[in-house]
Amino acid sequence: MTIALIIFVLTYVLLLALPKHRTYVALASALLFIVLGIMPANKIIGTINWNVLMMIGGTMGTVYLFIESKMPSLMSDLIIEKTHSVKWTIIALSLFAGIVSAFIDNVATVLMIAPVAIEIAKKQHISPVNSIIAISIASNLQGAATLVGDTTSILLGGYANMNFNDFFVYQGKAGLFFVVEVGAIVSTLVLVYVFRKDNQPVTANERTIVTDYFPSFLLLGTVVTLIVASFLNIEFEMINGCICVFYLALGIIRELLKKNTSVLKDVFKEIDWMTLGLLMGLFIVVGGITEAGVIDAIAELFVKVSGDNLFVIYTLIVWASVLFSAFIDNIPYVATMLPVCQGIAAVLGIDPTLLYFGLLIGATLGGNITPVGASANITSLGILRKEGYEVKAWDFMKISIPFTISAVVTGYLMVWFLYA
Repeated sequence: MTIALIIFVLTYVLLLALPKHRTYVALASALLFIVLGIMPANKIIGTINWNVLMMIGGTMGTVYLFIESKMPSLMSDLIIEKTHSVKWTIIALSLFAGIVSAFIDNVATVLMIAPVAIEIAKKQHISPVNSIIAISIASNLQGAATLVGDTTSILLGGYANMNFNDFFVYQGKAGLFFVVEVGAIVSTLVLVYVFRKDNQPVTANERTIVTDYFPSFLLLGTVVTLIVASFLNIEFEMINGCICVFYLALGIIRELLKKNTSVLKDVFKEIDWMTLGLLMGLFIVVGGITEAGVIDAIAELFVKVSGDNLFVIYTLIVWASVLFSAFIDNIPYVATMLPVCQGIAAVLGIDPTLLYFGLLIGATLGGNITPVGASANITSLGILRKEGYEVKAWDFMKISIPFTISAVVTGYLMVWFLYA
């Protein structure tokens, strides 16, 4: 256990110290666990959650085809036609980003909608900074609403064996979707207040022309089929991953039939293989420390510190997750803490749902506080940098902090009253 714990702590230190090389750190750590025999060779394949990896890879590929069709840009244009001031344009774009992000990866959502915000800013001769920040934090918030909205949601779904519908209704109660949506309403009201002085008028963009609707049907088909599979309750652990990969394959085959021979290369480039490699390494690392008994020890420590008080444990998990996720990527954090939550629940003899949901609320929304707390935030600042705008941490945080705190407090209270 001591050796496993040392390697695990060193892994996390290196993940923080070498953010550009975290995939290699995770894979090297996983290899070390295997070579030292901490992770038994016969359990490696079973430790890796292939369903999660297939869902992420398949969805990323389909989203690329969706972006290329220009449908997101057209949808944004239609929304902007209904707004009359900078303030309401920002709010509309953030709401739209949130809706899209409930079904599409957060980074992809930012990449889709940020160009629209920049174009509006150029035409109105205003800064796009506030719009891009609002789009980014709104997409991070709504990513926790559905099974396919964010990598952390996919991790939870895979670990807790939750299907698409479980995010809407779980154990006969309102699921994470409704918790997140109420948080979104509260935090949007906060944004209205933050941008209350931005009342400059805006004019609508020329509508984007979409000539290919097939990628939109692919994405819609993915979501609908995931819902149907949830109702059918098919006992095949990789069903969701297979669905996501199937629709991506349909899109690729159609492009090949259209003589688009570069589609395989283009899709291959757009899939974030580094994230998939990171997750694969982390699955093995977490499996290794579980085999060594480290997870059980951490769970017992949580219980001891809290004095067996469930409310204290829940509060610690939520707000510690907010704090950690403000500075470190929430993917490795959630991958590590899910088994810890399960271990705590086992020690207390309770259902782990309360702790799972508290973890997701804290970790997913906590990444919104700082510019480096979430991949979508880093992406949005990179887009602004290309446009010549260097955003200071405080300029980001004066918007993100009130937004995040209001959303987390709302989710924290709702999950407790629903599932405690």
